[in-house]
Amino acid sequence: MAVFQLDDNLWFPDPHLGEDDGLVAVGGDLSVDRLLLAYSYGFFPWFSYRWRKEPHWYCPMQRFVIFPDEIHISHSMHQLMRQQRYRLTINEDFMGVIRGCATAQMRHLEDGAWLGPDIIHAYTALYVQDFAASVEVWEGERLVGGLYGVCLGNSFFGESMFSLVPNASKLALIHLAQVYAQHGGRLIDCQFETPHLRSMGGRFIPYDDYLSIIHSEDDSGQPR
Repeated sequence: MAVFQLDDNLWFPDPHLGEDDGLVAVGGDLSVDRLLLAYSYGFFPWFSYRWRKEPHWYCPMQRFVIFPDEIHISHSMHQLMRQQRYRLTINEDFMGVIRGCATAQMRHLEDGAWLGPDIIHAYTALYVQDFAASVEVWEGERLVGGLYGVCLGNSFFGESMFSLVPNASKLALIHLAQVYAQHGGRLIDCQFETPHLRSMGGRFIPYDDYLSIIHSEDDSGQPR
């Protein structure tokens, strides 16, 4: 097992050689090109920006994912959705969502906070180039929840979500899965297991299976 030091060149090591917790490399930068290369092989940056001077890159060998057509909607969530109390949108307020993810429940004050200014800048740059997206949950004109992540080919790589009212992040995830399934999306990468995500249909698959899905193509040779 090893942790590799990245440099200014765009490359990542074989993730099979990384640590048991998924840490594979440190260093490099958060440029659009490096992030796109990272996600195309299942790497993602995750580090405490207050205590780490350079990015830490993870690529776990067991991937916790949700297949869009397997999203679990509980009876209580069905009831909430029928009430139409909340409005759901996509890419209407990316900056509001990423800032909400950073600050909800005072996350930005925690020692291990990872969604700092550099991450916000990097993923906003991805959004500007149409490689990132957000789902918003509105109560009237107030943004009360949402999620954001990276979009590549047939896969959505979830980064963070937040709720200011009960179940707002669940509504956002359900909306993402339903819309993504309608447009041929095959996989939502959750990065890490949580009880919240498991209850909604999340499960582990091996990295090699995961990689074959995100690299799969249709008969025309285009990612699907």
